[in-house]
Amino acid sequence: MLKSKSLFWLIMMIGTILVLSSNNWISMWMGLEINLMAFIPLMNYNNKLSSESMMIYLLTQSASSMLLMFSIIMLNMTMNEMFNNLTLISLLIKLGAAPFHMWLPEILTKMNWITGVVIMTWQKMAPMMMINNLNTNNVIMYSSIILSVIVGTLGGLNQMSLRKIMAYSSINHLGWMMMMVKTKNNWLIYLMIYSMMIMIMCWMFHQYNLIHINQINNLNVTMMEKMNYMVSMLSLGGLPPFLGFLPKWLVIQTMMNNNLIMMLLIMVTCSLLSLFYYMRTMTLMMMTFSTMNKWIMIKSNPNMLFTMMMVNFSLPFILIMNLF
Repeated sequence: MLKSKSLFWLIMMIGTILVLSSNNWISMWMGLEINLMAFIPLMNYNNKLSSESMMIYLLTQSASSMLLMFSIIMLNMTMNEMFNNLTLISLLIKLGAAPFHMWLPEILTKMNWITGVVIMTWQKMAPMMMINNLNTNNVIMYSSIILSVIVGTLGGLNQMSLRKIMAYSSINHLGWMMMMVKTKNNWLIYLMIYSMMIMIMCWMFHQYNLIHINQINNLNVTMMEKMNYMVSMLSLGGLPPFLGFLPKWLVIQTMMNNNLIMMLLIMVTCSLLSLFYYMRTMTLMMMTFSTMNKWIMIKSNPNMLFTMMMVNFSLPFILIMNLF
């Protein structure tokens, strides 16, 4: 798939780079459209589900693009406040932030893990950079941050689909990421660390061919793989001392410096609640004792497992380096 559609992958990256390097809104809009037109073919797998996900994604992104173009016209008419509000709403739709999140869990359930990772990581970069350049409305931005954290937590609690759990996890992390944008912190650090964690998790789901939580009971893997899965899940949940806690720690520090104590309390509470659906999948694997028949065991690369473990345990080393 990667080789046969390499041209589309290249064009998609060029579209994002155009947004990151542009200094005017029209060029950014063009970059978003190039990115969209290149990503749509990557979602195609010649089946009904992929066609449905392509249509949902195209309609959602097209609607937000039209709203963005309308807001750019407002800017030319010197209606700055209207421009800021409409631009922010259009970018929140593109990101899948609450309350404009409904499309994200739906299309992720109809996609494979590779394209799902792209939507949850790379496709966030361009809209986040545009929001970073925007003089955002406090009410709209803070409302979306709080709603994203709450929806990302409550939405994943009763899910059995691993893809939907990852979708709501993405919405939850998006709320934290937008807070870094709002407080003018380096949100790219959060995005890079989150991207590493989500790629590790989705690589394991792809390797083990997992779609639903119930399939975890039937996995026949070694204790090393179980430990790696557990550590990766806890890291994605933001539990110390794993790497996933570092970006949340940066957000907590920034919010305390800006006296956003009430919002911080809500976000930390939701983050703790979200650990439930991470730990539910983790405990299913850890409490399953299989017979370890060699002919049905899943073969994994031990070097890859070791690398993933080291990535998740790298937080203490980062903290020690900062002391010197």
